[in-house]
Amino acid sequence: ILPPKETPKDDEEEELALQPQSVVKTYESMTLDELEENEDEFGEDDEAAIEMYRQKRLAEWKAAQMKNVFGEVGEISGQDYVKEVNKAGDGIWVVLHLYKQGIPLCSLINQHLSTLARKFPQTKFLKSISTTCIPNYPDRNLPTIFVYFEGEMKAQFIGPLVFGGMNLKVEELEWRLSEAGAVKTDLEENPKKQIEDKLMSSIKCSLPTRKDGDSDDEDY
Repeated sequence: ILPPKETPKDDEEEELALQPQSVVKTYESMTLDELEENEDEFGEDDEAAIEMYRQKRLAEWKAAQMKNVFGEVGEISGQDYVKEVNKAGDGIWVVLHLYKQGIPLCSLINQHLSTLARKFPQTKFLKSISTTCIPNYPDRNLPTIFVYFEGEMKAQFIGPLVFGGMNLKVEELEWRLSEAGAVKTDLEENPKKQIEDKLMSSIKCSLPTRKDGDSDDEDY
């Protein structure tokens, strides 16, 4: 009589043995955020395995982030254009500066881009001598900045007038790139606007306020 009673016990043990596997499948399909939200639903026996999995996912996430960290301005040629710009990767913003040696504004922008590259390491900053990148590219169009996202051009800044000449500040360039979407700035408003407001206020202060001076002119 005893052997038939032991069979269901074996079945129960098999079911218990299968339960951890089903739990593993559950949390392996979860993201890090989902693991935190549902951690109370798992038993004590699963905590060690889940923690190991969490650390694994975290390491994978950090590795993916490190791949997208640049932090400096890279130099490319025309041969590198497709690989470095058009095929930069998913979710990658690319800022490309076309320049030439001996043009002061180009040198200034290269300095500003070096600063911004350190501030925004998730954005890929590149520079290239104009004619090596685009044959016969006219010097009158320098400096030129192209902004790409996932291989598509999103903005372009061409010629010295666009940048405002040698008075260009790094904050102004940061603002322009943020408007194009290439960087996430912490600036609350356009720095150029502040300068323009100060200039306008100084002009107003320098204008004559007395109306009697105008009447004197009319008498003459």
